[in-house]
Amino acid sequence: MSKLVLYGAGGHAKVVAEIAELNGYDDIIFCEDEPTKEKLLGYEVVATLEKTESCLLAIGNNLTRKKLALSLFNKFVKLIHPRTSISIRGDIGEGTVIMAGVTINADVTIGKHCIINTNASIDHDCVVENYVHLSPNVALAGNVTIGEGTHVGIGACVIQGVKVGKWCTLGAGTVVIRNVPDGATVVGNPGRIIKQKEL
Repeated sequence: MSKLVLYGAGGHAKVVAEIAELNGYDDIIFCEDEPTKEKLLGYEVVATLEKTESCLLAIGNNLTRKKLALSLFNKFVKLIHPRTSISIRGDIGEGTVIMAGVTINADVTIGKHCIINTNASIDHDCVVENYVHLSPNVALAGNVTIGEGTHVGIGACVIQGVKVGKWCTLGAGTVVIRNVPDGATVVGNPGRIIKQKEL
């Protein structure tokens, strides 16, 4: 029996749990601060995070994941759906989950506690920093950098060589053709900055 604690009990956690099952975990516990249900997918939901050798933060919010990662002392696993195409010449950090249909090509670096969502495509020599969420069907061309905590919306694409800063938001379907500064929200085709927060 292989045990895993998932911190979070929402829709994202359901997807993560099914990936965990496909990776051989058969004793899964969901944990959230104020549980609204006793069971999820047939597994127990508890209010206190158990001390365990295997834990993953199954929470969609990037900032929340970062805060929890820095406050907990558990051993974090990474989970990769078996139906992916991932180069052997890359690096994937702890706590990261990679969902079905993802393609990751040569010499890609993915940081800790990232979400690489369904059917995302990451080409050669990209760097995806810690706590990033690449939504379903995101496409990164070669040599792209996505800064810490950035959320790339569903179907967005970034052309080769572009650097996207930390804690940015790229809206759904955005086409990014130039570098993006820290804290920017970018939408449209071509992408334009509509607001920027100070970090």
